[in-house]
Order: sequence, then C-alpha cells, then structure tokens
Amino acid sequence: MNSLLPKIIGAILNSIGIFNSKLASRLALLVFSKPRKGKLSTNAHLFLDTAIKSTMYYLDLNIQIYQWKGPKETILLVHGWESNSSRWRNKIEKFHKEGYNIIAIDAPAHGGSGSDSFDAILYSEFINVVSQKFKPTIFVGHSVGAMSIIFFLHKKNYSDAKKIVLLGAPSTFAAIIERYKKIMGFRNNIDKGIDRYIKLTFGHPPSYYSTANFIKNIDCRGLIFHDKRDPVIPYDDALEIDLQFKNAKLISTEGLGHSLKGKYIYDEIIKFLSD
Repeated sequence: MNSLLPKIIGAILNSIGIFNSKLASRLALLVFSKPRKGKLSTNAHLFLDTAIKSTMYYLDLNIQIYQWKGPKETILLVHGWESNSSRWRNKIEKFHKEGYNIIAIDAPAHGGSGSDSFDAILYSEFINVVSQKFKPTIFVGHSVGAMSIIFFLHKKNYSDAKKIVLLGAPSTFAAIIERYKKIMGFRNNIDKGIDRYIKLTFGHPPSYYSTANFIKNIDCRGLIFHDKRDPVIPYDDALEIDLQFKNAKLISTEGLGHSLKGKYIYDEIIKFLSD
C-alpha cells in the first residue's frame, strides 16, 4: 500500500463503524489478512520448477510443496508475509550443495497454496500437515513464517525438531495487530471489535499468541537473526524472544533490513547446522 491508502481505508471503515461496529471490525480484520503480494512471478516459476512438486491438504485447502532431495537431514523452509518459496532461492541452492533434504512450502493465500486469506494459526496447521509426512528436524522461518513454526511446535505433539532458525521473527501477535490499527487510524470501537473478533474466531485474544511465551517450553537449539534497524519488526522483539529461548543464540545485524538475505546469514546458518 502507498502511505495514504491505509488511512483512506481506515477512514471508510471508521465511517461504517459509526453505524455497525461489528461489520467494520470484521472488514478491518479481513483487510489485515489479505496479502497483496506473494504470487509467483515468471522467474519464481522457473526456479521452483527445479523442485519435485507435490500437494497436500489441510481441510479443503491445498498446500503447495517443493522438494530438493538430499541425503542429509530434512530442512523445512517457511517464508513470511507477501512472499513465497522462491524467496529462499539462494539458500536452497547452497543447502542443496551441502546435501540437505530441503522442503519448502507456500503459505495460505501465497504462491501456489490455497485460501482466500492468511493468518499465522492457519499457517501453523499447514506446517503440521507437511511435517507429519516429511519429518523435518530443522526449521527455518522468516518473519511471520518463523512465528508460525513456533505456534506449530507449541501446539502439536512433534518430537523430531532439533534446530530452529528464526529470521526477523515477531515476538507477539498483539503487537502486530496494534501496529496495523495505528497505521489504519481506527477508532476505539473498531480497535476493540478487532480483538473481540479474533477471540471469537481463534478461541483466544491476540495477547495469547506470543512467540516469546510459546518458545519457553520448546526443547530445541535455536539461532535468531534480527537487524537492529528492521523497519517491519522492531529489534526489541528479538530481545524478547532471545530472553525466553533457553538454548538459542541471537545474531544482530545492521544494514540487512527485514529480509535478512546475504552470504553472512547463510554462512552462520551452515555453522549452526554443522555444529
């Protein structure tokens, strides 16, 4: 979105909220959950066509899966918001040369996967379906994909995970929602209505869904990357996660932004996986 569009949409929803706050709140959450990017470009197709493709299902939603076979342990790659599995291209090529068995999935409403909307809880269900089949021992996630990995490991009885790499991970879902509300300029009645609708839909308020809290009882080794000037997810989120992740190392970067791409990141991940 350009800088004015969120405020325009927010003003429209605020106007609706004067007459029907429930409808306005539901529409506000719908806008939040609709990715505007993340579809596969021609270049993305060309790269992903080098994989073995397969499809699994969660309920009636298709999960697009890509595999590059290798003799070593299985890595599951989980991309973030408004992206797709092609974002891992450089890492996939290098992991494959190292001999790892690589699985990547497209998120709900992204890439080749189904759904009209996205949320981290649904994404965690996709991760569960794929993990039960491919049994990854290493999980690598970017942004909300990293959060979804932790939601999955917290909720499901999955004992094969050994190592987790978190790239630009949000600490709490509540903070993401609050930033969205602020950007859109919602009035108080819609703010509260969004929280009520989330609780009604998912069974818990936004404050319940916390990477930092859920990670406390996850018995894996971890590697956390976060840029000190990340414009999307504040660096403080990494400090909160690091404080609770008992067997993890935080690597702080400068100048890599939210995407956290580059040779340095890859080299540090390989050191971690080889240790």
